[in-house]
Amino acid sequence: MTDTPTALQDLASPDGICFGCGTVHPTGLQLKSYWSDDGTHVVARHTPAPEYTGWPELVYGGLLAMLVDCHSNWTAMAWHYRAEGREPGTLPRIDCVTGKLNLTYLKPTPMGVELTLKARVEGDVGRKSRVICEVWAGEVMTVVADSVFVRVDTEELTDKAHGRKERDTVCA
Repeated sequence: MTDTPTALQDLASPDGICFGCGTVHPTGLQLKSYWSDDGTHVVARHTPAPEYTGWPELVYGGLLAMLVDCHSNWTAMAWHYRAEGREPGTLPRIDCVTGKLNLTYLKPTPMGVELTLKARVEGDVGRKSRVICEVWAGEVMTVVADSVFVRVDTEELTDKAHGRKERDTVCA
């Protein structure tokens, strides 16, 4: 009997509410990302539901962008944990957000086919990390993305987004 690995989302953000990859979003996609067996990529699989049809029998491009965004973000966070010699889910928590999302749609993506997303960090793992993500429909690569993800403090980011006063910090 083989053990099924635990998804990065379930390890590092079991309370995640993102529509694309949040573990607890009641109607979301709940995308799951895993290290590849050889540890060189982070991989996810997804079969789009019929409501994500763009043109007849083709996947809506916006869904592909969402899948790439979520999966690439988890790839960046996984590489950060690895660079620090830690397992996903250990404290302090690592969070990243999208700095730049750049997709190239190479070929139409057919409905009814399981998609495989395969991503890696290209170059250094730093505050800003470049992620290359490919989307495969069977043996055909239909999308490639070259994006940037930024490591952040999510509480500080949320406060800024809502125009709240910065948190008081005490220097010891």
